[in-house]
Amino acid sequence: MSPDTITLGRPDDWHLHLRDGAALRAVLPHTAERFARAIVMPNLKPPVTTTALAADYRRRILEARPTGSDFEPLMTLYLTDQTSPAEIDRACDSGFIHGCKLYPAGATTHSDSGVTDLARIEPVLARMAERGMVLQVHGEVTRDAVDVFDREARFIDELLAPLAARQPRLRIVFEHVTSRAAVEFVRGSRDGIAATLTPQHLLHNRNALFVGGLRPHFYCLPVLKTESDRAALLEAATSGDPRFFLGTDSAPHARHLKEHACGCAGMYSAHAALELYAEAFDSVGALDRLDGFAHRFGADFYGLPRNAGTVTLHRIRQDVPTSFHFGDGELVPMRAGERLAWTLQPKSATATAMRR
Repeated sequence: MSPDTITLGRPDDWHLHLRDGAALRAVLPHTAERFARAIVMPNLKPPVTTTALAADYRRRILEARPTGSDFEPLMTLYLTDQTSPAEIDRACDSGFIHGCKLYPAGATTHSDSGVTDLARIEPVLARMAERGMVLQVHGEVTRDAVDVFDREARFIDELLAPLAARQPRLRIVFEHVTSRAAVEFVRGSRDGIAATLTPQHLLHNRNALFVGGLRPHFYCLPVLKTESDRAALLEAATSGDPRFFLGTDSAPHARHLKEHACGCAGMYSAHAALELYAEAFDSVGALDRLDGFAHRFGADFYGLPRNAGTVTLHRIRQDVPTSFHFGDGELVPMRAGERLAWTLQPKSATATAMRR
């Protein structure tokens, strides 16, 4: 019988989009309530391509934190064809940059400035391997001839597996994996390769895009895959394998940009991220494995101390709002207007998180 209360070590989100300005101020409280730290994606406009830009962005995030919050943003750099090994050295020496993001050019939101050919950044990847900087990968090829549902698997075969072999010391996080092929790749790989899993890919398959009509708020990249893929992801997440850990890929977009002739890719889950993960783990009777996935494995991979303090979830139903304020617009969250089985106990009632 599943428990009605779960207490976890205070978790981290190892893949998060916070945006900037009014959008940042609107969404940050949801993450700060649930997570001690988060790896913050650098795909702003313009992108965060230098250590100096990352320092400025970090300052804006810290200034936007709710009163009393100790949330810590873990910054990243956006790799381009022009990134230099010297910039990697500056990032490593900064103390606040914890990874560099590889976006294949044109793969997803604000990826137009991404890498066009891995050969162009091979010296950068070598320096990252030398300095121990993590490479965070959006794993899709972008050629029009490749079916959108096959782009992750083709990326593994054509780019990721050869890269891992060429740079055997490079630590890689294969972010927001979506397919059985990705799970099998991580499990069969050398040391130093891990993956993050999102709540949407654990809970939904591609049918969700079409229930009752076209559902733009279920559109994300990489796109939701088959039920077989979802089952493989859920098995990996709940297996206790430390190579798989929490990364929401929570990606806020205004309603009018989602409900659009060319709608943006991304699902917003930060408002109920832990509750959604609890639902996924509970569905296969694996709530006892959630602490490792949410609290321990990511910190260990990144070489950071685990958080002290706890968060507690109760099996109490909560209604998800149909929208949140989002700057001058509104934001439709994942599972908007639906009821969730779990509720997060307010942070004020939990132990204050302190670093060990």
